Amino acid sequence: MEQKNLLSLLDEVILEYRTNSQWGTAHVYRSARNSFAIYNKGVDLPLSELTPARLKDYEAWLRNHSSSWNTVATYMKTLKAVYNRAVDRGEAPFVPRLFKCVRTSPVVERKRALKPSEMSELLQSATRREQPDPGEPPMLRSARQLFDLMFLLRGIPFVDLAYLRRSDIRDGVLYYRRRKTGRLLAVRLTPEAIYLIDRLQNPNSRNRSDYLLPFLSHAESTFEAYREYQAALRRFNRLLKLLPGQPSPSGLSSYCARHTWATMAYHCEVSPGVISEAMGHSSIAVTEIYLKPFRDERIDRANRQVIDYVLGTASAEDD
Repeated sequence: MEQKNLLSLLDEVILEYRTNSQWGTAHVYRSARNSFAIYNKGVDLPLSELTPARLKDYEAWLRNHSSSWNTVATYMKTLKAVYNRAVDRGEAPFVPRLFKCVRTSPVVERKRALKPSEMSELLQSATRREQPDPGEPPMLRSARQLFDLMFLLRGIPFVDLAYLRRSDIRDGVLYYRRRKTGRLLAVRLTPEAIYLIDRLQNPNSRNRSDYLLPFLSHAESTFEAYREYQAALRRFNRLLKLLPGQPSPSGLSSYCARHTWATMAYHCEVSPGVISEAMGHSSIAVTEIYLKPFRDERIDRANRQVIDYVLGTASAEDD
């Protein structure tokens, strides 16, 4: 079978995802494809020339061009998926451990999760059933409430929230399928979540729109709906940055709600397996990535306790 070139194969896969209306995945692959094309000065690369040394050089190039480690991991994971597809089809030679020397897994930073006191303040301000503060702009109030709803729904991703339909709520339970993993989740709605949904729901949901929240107007599988989702996400993140009392220098983002829920569950002694199920992760390994920074903090505190105990014991014996 004829050997493939990397950029040409990426173009084929991108077209396939677009044909299947997987617009988000196609966008990621297009970004990775364009990045590698710039790195390689627009020259297509035979997959037989994709070596560990070249990948390491591309990784260094990305970092030198201010790409975050998560961007590096995303692009490398994309190249790895395309390479594996070509190997399975006999369109590229198999090279053991080809991607071993570069980062393909995401990095979760501590700042993405709020402290319990910070999340508590946000929840109390958004779920108390009082007259709205006349001094708070309605758009900021809605952004605050939306962030809290995402947390209350076990850290639901914004993309899944945007595509929710009225029919997804049955007998007080929200049923939805993760767009990223395809897993079906069932979330029992708390009184706080029901209250916020009532405040935020689509004003057209009782007549012409089936969507629960007012983000989308086009049919679910269309490119127009994907563009509406992207615009809504950008607008939501901008509004979150404008909320007073930002909890960290980088400010709030839509993903903070998801990381915060996972972190709070872990501190409440919920097992990683249950957290993985609750969040609809593809595997517990993904959950472990979320929790690693906080597990390290817990181990560091335990180490301090052991040291203090030993030093205290030694002092008592000296007395």
